[in-house]
Amino acid sequence: MIPDLSSKDPNWWRQAVIYQIYPRSFADADGDGLGDLKGATERLTHLAALGVDALWLSPFYPSELADGGYDVADHRDVDPRLGTLGDFDALVAEAHRLGLKVVVDLVPNHSSHRHAWFQEALAAGPGSAARDRYVFRDGRGAHGELPPTDWQSVFGGSAWKRVPDGQWYLHLFAPEQPDFNWGHDEVRADFRTTLRFWSDRGVDGFRVDVAHALAKDLAEPLRDLGDLPGVAEDALDRVAPGSHPYWDRDEVHEIYRDWRRVLDSYSPPRMAVAEVWVPTARRAAYARPDELGQAFNFEYLETGWDAGALREVISDSLRTAHAAGASATWVLSNHDVVRHASRLMLPPGTDENAWLLSGGHAPGVDRARGLRRARAATLLMLALPGSSYLYQGEELGLPEVADLPVEVLQDPVWEQTGRVRKGRDGCRVPLPWTRTGPSYGFGAGGAWLPQPEYFAACAVEAQDGVEGSTLELYRTALRLRRKLLEGETLTWTAGGPPGVLDFARHDGWRCVTNLSDRPVALPDGEVLVASGPLEDGLLGADTTVWLA
Repeated sequence: MIPDLSSKDPNWWRQAVIYQIYPRSFADADGDGLGDLKGATERLTHLAALGVDALWLSPFYPSELADGGYDVADHRDVDPRLGTLGDFDALVAEAHRLGLKVVVDLVPNHSSHRHAWFQEALAAGPGSAARDRYVFRDGRGAHGELPPTDWQSVFGGSAWKRVPDGQWYLHLFAPEQPDFNWGHDEVRADFRTTLRFWSDRGVDGFRVDVAHALAKDLAEPLRDLGDLPGVAEDALDRVAPGSHPYWDRDEVHEIYRDWRRVLDSYSPPRMAVAEVWVPTARRAAYARPDELGQAFNFEYLETGWDAGALREVISDSLRTAHAAGASATWVLSNHDVVRHASRLMLPPGTDENAWLLSGGHAPGVDRARGLRRARAATLLMLALPGSSYLYQGEELGLPEVADLPVEVLQDPVWEQTGRVRKGRDGCRVPLPWTRTGPSYGFGAGGAWLPQPEYFAACAVEAQDGVEGSTLELYRTALRLRRKLLEGETLTWTAGGPPGVLDFARHDGWRCVTNLSDRPVALPDGEVLVASGPLEDGLLGADTTVWLA
């Protein structure tokens, strides 16, 4: 067993800043073009210098990369292209030496079709015990030639795939990702084993992928969706809470109460955060202390650059977290969405997929203004009570790489939607560490996705120690945050100009964000940090300042 070198504070996660590493795009130690665990370990000093509290490691498990690593062939091993279990242990040890916690991605809704259990199910045939671990059904139609239901894949098309013996299996995502049957005792027991496996290796917590999808209504006959959309965030406001056939069902909470007993058996208890695309009122259940403890707040990410809308979401999120006994979570970018340095610059109502298909040209984006808004949004987020989740590269101000040529795309969304949706590759382009080199320091050779030339100016080397750079802004803000951030409440300042968010925190320090298109008077106080220049006693448009 790996020694547990992490802090014994059981509540470290409530106010933490957690940095997401997408391993294949973070750092490449062996020069094969794909990021790996040794590369990540070598770059952990960057995270320590940045001032984050923890790292979240996106999937590093054996996978054929049908969905960027979320098609897991073995939930208790490392993909040999990324390293070994020994490399993982070395990463955890180095992270703990640097004072960083380690959170790993857990993917419980599905496995890869190459998983040993699924291969056993295919070989065993209809009616076998092996098939009961997944969701196999006979098809409809005279010869079973039609899918069992009209359920839709998140990636497009039917959520059912037929196998040679005529049965169909459920995949809410790619066909290479068959869904587990969480009504099966062996599935539940196996994931308890997985939780213990990684916790025993020193992991401090888990990010739970698609946490709202595990429980499904598999009572016969399976019911159709009818006119309901196939994606949770579009469908759940149109059904009675907990009644959708496969999203956010009430039974899912029994699973997480069982997990909490496992997580609480460690000292300190292992934390968990749920990825749940559900209405705000339903999110609280996943974040209760007897379940996962915390849940991502995607309403904040999805809110545009509007003071009134942001204030409402912030207030609502804090109320929801408090009611659940959790702390709020804040995130602006991750591996599934357009980077916020680009997204916040798009006009309201923009079809992001159409924008990606245009190569980022329709509408065109003012990159400088997009970065200015991104810096202001980040400084606002870091002032809020609760946990902030950062996505690798945002500390460099990286925009979305919207003009990736179609021949290099690897996200399954592109092919599964008949090349209608471009997918998520643009936010997964490997990081630039140096100004020069075949992959700007990502590795000794090229990178698995091409990097644009402007990445040179965004590189860590280009920004390190440079006053006013985005990297130095993050370092300054995170250093101050450790000193300032106490308590889990804020107080909105009354009055003030339209388009300005202004709130006070513990001991009276303030965060003021000007989301309007014109400068406003800078409130009195000592400037601790600002996201942009302050001139003539004015707070410029798209700028945030912290004041004491």
